[in-house]
Amino acid sequence: MLYQLYEAQRALMAPFADFAAATAKLYKHPLSPFTHTPGAGRLSAGFELLHRLGMDYEKPAFEITSVKSGGVDVAVQEQTALEKPFCRLIRFKRFSDDAETLDKMKAQPSVLVVAPLSGHHSTLLRDTVKSLLQDHKVWITDWTDARMVPVEAGPFHLDDYIRYVQEFIGLIGADVHVISVCQPTVPVLAAISLLASEGKPTPLSMTMMGGPIDARKSPTAVNNLAMNRSYEWFENNVIHRVPQNYPGANREVYPGFLQHTGFVAMNPDRHATAHYDYFLDLVRGDDDSTEAHRKFYDEYNAVLDLPAEYYLDTIKTVFQDFSLVKGTWEVDGHPVRPQDITTTALLTIEGELDDISGAGQTRAAHGLCTGVPKARQFHYDVAGAGHYGIFSGRRWRDIVYPQVRDFIARFETERVGKAPAAKTARAAKAAPAANKTRVPAVAAKTAPAKARKTAKATA
Repeated sequence: MLYQLYEAQRALMAPFADFAAATAKLYKHPLSPFTHTPGAGRLSAGFELLHRLGMDYEKPAFEITSVKSGGVDVAVQEQTALEKPFCRLIRFKRFSDDAETLDKMKAQPSVLVVAPLSGHHSTLLRDTVKSLLQDHKVWITDWTDARMVPVEAGPFHLDDYIRYVQEFIGLIGADVHVISVCQPTVPVLAAISLLASEGKPTPLSMTMMGGPIDARKSPTAVNNLAMNRSYEWFENNVIHRVPQNYPGANREVYPGFLQHTGFVAMNPDRHATAHYDYFLDLVRGDDDSTEAHRKFYDEYNAVLDLPAEYYLDTIKTVFQDFSLVKGTWEVDGHPVRPQDITTTALLTIEGELDDISGAGQTRAAHGLCTGVPKARQFHYDVAGAGHYGIFSGRRWRDIVYPQVRDFIARFETERVGKAPAAKTARAAKAAPAANKTRVPAVAAKTAPAKARKTAKATA
């Protein structure tokens, strides 16, 4: 019933949000006589803020149309490599007319980015993908809003998430490097563990960033809520049925609007200050600041519904039973044994100020993956970084990405049996880590250029 009430309130507010947008323009448009009335700037800013507080936020686009690879601008096209009921596997295909650039790009490592299915769309990792495309062939999981999936498609459990990841790895090939950000670190580790236990090829490397491998360590407010409430409390209080105006009508979900309320409740003062600053920037006419605010909140306010069975499975398995770290987790009757992984290199990354996944939660993967030689295990602490800072923004681009790039390059180079290329310059210093304080910096491998006469080619 709560979901239906929310939809009714949303429909009621829509005309007022549109009215606020029109009024803001009325007091701002240079040809409007109201623009020249006293206080017009503040009135326009106030109505613009009301519009943004009341508007609907749709899923943003990746908007990655070009990147620099090897110092050369190359075009990027978004393609669907595989479509499943609850997820699309997206390939970012790079295009170049330059034969040398093409040969280099084709020789670069393949990377699968497993995005979180935890409220925000995969476009939250836009900065992650854009950086990776400079030196890699990139795929990403684009999870579908559960309210858009018909009930006839069946349920989606945590075990299904694991099967999806295994299928995506199989499609790309075992010569892939997997990066998981936040929530998927647990199912990705399970997926690779099961492949190893079955004697199947596993990825060349796995990079785990800010995830709750062991949620008992340095518990955050998110962890405490999941651990201090019973499974039945979540089942009875946060699960609702999708209204009739969506394709997924009657599907049980954890609604996006409830998740968004939780996100904002974690830092209400910060969001209130951000919106007040936006109002002041509008009054001052600071276009750069106002546009940065819009871009951030266009992404932050766009949320999706989670399948109820997947969400409840995650609560129980990850945050209440701690099945992975206790060794009690089974998928389709097969135990999840990270110790069976022997050839996949491991890099874990944590942010010093992460308030979603506390210190030590991601690093715990090293204590589970005992079959991976110590020489293939690395950890990186990002000083001054919060949760989002380890995969987006300046710290990601300048500090974290070079470490991830060099880690991938090291084990890609080992695969093809070549000696490491000349070392690249390191980013800012990192804090000491448990296993290795740094990932050896290795330049990405390239292949010799071959003369070609093709007008256009892809990588």
